[in-house]
Amino acid sequence: MTDLTRVFGGPWSPPTAKPIDDQIRDAMLQAGVTPPDRIILDGNLHRFATGSKGQGGHDKPGWYVFYAEGVCAGAFGDWRSGVSQNFRADVGRELTPQEQMAVMRRQREAREARDAKAAQAAETVDVIWSQAGAASDDHPYLARKRVKAHGLRITGDGRLMAPLFDEAGALSSLQYIDADGGKLYHAGGTTGGRYWAIGAVEGELIYIAEGFATAATIYEVTGRPCIVAYSASNLVPVTGHIVAAHPQARVVIVADNDASGTGQKYADQASAKHGASVIVIPITGDANDYVAAGHDLSTLLSPPTYDWLIPADDFASQPAPIEWMVKGWLQANALIMVHGPSGGGKTFAVLDWVLHMAAGLTDWNGHKVKPGSVCYLAGEGHHGLRGRIAAWKQRHGATSLSMWLSQSGVDLNTPSGLKATIEHIRALPSVPAIIVVDTLHRFLRGDENSAQDAKLMLDACAALMREFGCAVLLVHHTGVSEEAQHRARGSSAWRGALDIEISVVPGDGGRLQLVQRKSKDAELKPPISAQLTSVAIEGWLDEDGEPVTSAVIEVTGEVTSEPGEGGKPNKLHHHQKTMSRAWEAGSSQWVEGSPFVARSALQSLLEADGYKPGAIKNMLAPGSEGKLIHALTNADWIKSTGQDGERVGWVIIEPGWASALALIVKNQGVDD
Repeated sequence: MTDLTRVFGGPWSPPTAKPIDDQIRDAMLQAGVTPPDRIILDGNLHRFATGSKGQGGHDKPGWYVFYAEGVCAGAFGDWRSGVSQNFRADVGRELTPQEQMAVMRRQREAREARDAKAAQAAETVDVIWSQAGAASDDHPYLARKRVKAHGLRITGDGRLMAPLFDEAGALSSLQYIDADGGKLYHAGGTTGGRYWAIGAVEGELIYIAEGFATAATIYEVTGRPCIVAYSASNLVPVTGHIVAAHPQARVVIVADNDASGTGQKYADQASAKHGASVIVIPITGDANDYVAAGHDLSTLLSPPTYDWLIPADDFASQPAPIEWMVKGWLQANALIMVHGPSGGGKTFAVLDWVLHMAAGLTDWNGHKVKPGSVCYLAGEGHHGLRGRIAAWKQRHGATSLSMWLSQSGVDLNTPSGLKATIEHIRALPSVPAIIVVDTLHRFLRGDENSAQDAKLMLDACAALMREFGCAVLLVHHTGVSEEAQHRARGSSAWRGALDIEISVVPGDGGRLQLVQRKSKDAELKPPISAQLTSVAIEGWLDEDGEPVTSAVIEVTGEVTSEPGEGGKPNKLHHHQKTMSRAWEAGSSQWVEGSPFVARSALQSLLEADGYKPGAIKNMLAPGSEGKLIHALTNADWIKSTGQDGERVGWVIIEPGWASALALIVKNQGVDD
C-alpha cells in the first residue's frame, strides 16, 4: 500500500547548519502558524500572539513547548485554528535509537503540557460561564451591530462572553467581546473545531458563519439556525462536525468577503471536503455589513427558484481573478498536464516548479511563486528521484521541504486505490497545494487510449481536487512519431479536461523548451528555454568513491518558437532524436566513454517506424546529402566506427548530447 506519510530522509539529506530557532520558525510557517519573535527552549509551555483576526494584539492562541537537551524536540500549535504539530530538529544525520526514544518522549510531554493547560482552562471557563449573568440586547456592541444577545453572557467589567463547545457539548473556551468589538479568547482554551449554535439546530437547513454578529444576523433574517465558527480557518473542522451530526440537512456556509480572500478560501475548502454549499457575501464585508448597507440578505441566502438562468450583468459584476501557484504556469485548483518524450526532462521541469513551492521560495525566474505543501505520487525511479531532489536542494540552498512522496504507484482510477490515496494524504500534517502524479501510466489501470479509462482517471483527479482544494498535475508521455511530439499520448479526453497543458520539448545538448499548449482561463505564456545542468552532490559517493551527480534545470530565457514550429522543421533535431531512440533501443551502449549506436539497432528502429528498405538505405548512407547519417556526420555530432570490425555503427561525439545521454544512464530506471 502506498505510504505517503514518509518523506525521504536519513542518510541522503545534506547536513544543515541552520540554527534551531530558524528551523522552528520554518516549521511553524509551513504549518500556517505565525511564529513569535522569541523562542525559549526550556521545556515549559509558552503562549504567543499569531497575528490572526480579532486579537487586538493581546490574544495569544499560539503555543509551544521545546526541550533543548540533546536533539531539540517538542510540539507547537494554535488553539484557535486547531493546529497541533510535533517538532524535531534536523541535525544532518540519522538519530540513534536512544535519541529517537528521547525525541518521542519529549514530544509526548509537550502534548501533555498542552492538554493540561487546555483542561485547566476548560475548568476555569466552566466556572466563569456558570456564574455570569445574561447579556442585555442594549449592550453597546450589540446596539452597533443591530443584533440581539441570543444567550450571550456578560463579565463583571462589561464584556460580552460567547461560549465555544465541542461536538459532545462540553465547554472548552470563551470569547470575550468588548464594546468596541475587540475580541479575546480565554487563555489556553481550545478553540480549534469548537463552535456555538444560535437557534435550535434542526430541520433541513443549517447555516455556518464566522463571527457572532454575522451568525446572529443570519438567524434573525432567516429564522434558521446558524453556527458560529469564530474564525475562517475553523470553518473546515466545524463544517465537518455539523455535516456528520446532521447528514440529512443542507449545510450552507455564508462566507465573509474580505480583501485577502481568506473567508472564501476556507469556505471553499470546507465545501470540497464535507460537501456543504457556499454563499459569498457580494460586497466587501460579512452578512452583518451586507444588511447594514441596506441589501436584502434573505433573498441572497434564499434566492427565487427560477434563478437557474441569471442576467449576464450580475454574472460579470464580481471579479474572479485566477489564483496562481507559479504565476502564468501552474494554476491553483486546476488540472494540469506536463508531457514530453521519454528522457526529455519533464520530471526535471516539474520538480523545479513544485520544489520552489515546497521550499517556500517566492520567485521562479521572474514569475511569482506561492509557497505551499506538495504531495508527489512517484510511481517509479525513486533512486534517481532521490538524487534529483538532493541536487536541487543543494543548488538552491534549501534546507527543508514541505513535501511528501509515495513509495510506489497505485491504481488511482479504482475505488480502492483512490480511497487509500485520500486516506494517506489526509494523514499528512498539512493539506497539499498540489498533487503530482508521475507518471500517469504508473497510476492508471487500463488503457490510456481508452476514453472510458481516461474518464475514470479524470474523475479520480477531480475527486482529489475537491477533497483537498488543490491542483493535480499529471506527468505524461508524448507519442513516438515526430508529429506526436507536441501532444500527450493516448485519448483526446485528456486534453479536453485540462486547465493547463505544457510540453517539455528536448533540444540539442541537454537543452529543452517549456511550451504551453493550453491555458483555459488565461493567455498562453511565451515558450521558455532551459538547460539541464550537472550537479555533484556534496557528501555523496558511489561504491568506487566517485562523486555522485544529478542534474537540475536552469531557465535561460524566453524563445519565440520551438524546434519544428514557426518555420522550417529542425531536421537536425529530428535526426538527433532518432539516434537517441536507437541508442536506448540498443541497450544504451558505450565505446571508449562515448555513446555508441549500432547499425543493426538503428536499422531495426527505422524498420519498426515503418520506413521502406530503400528509404532506410538512403538514411544510413554517409553520402546521401541531408539524410540522417550524412547530416549528423557533417555537423560533427557523430562519427562512424568499426567498418571492418564487430562494432559497426556510430559514436556520439557532440559533448552536450553525450552528457544528456549520460544522465539517462545515471538515472536508469527513472521515468522522467
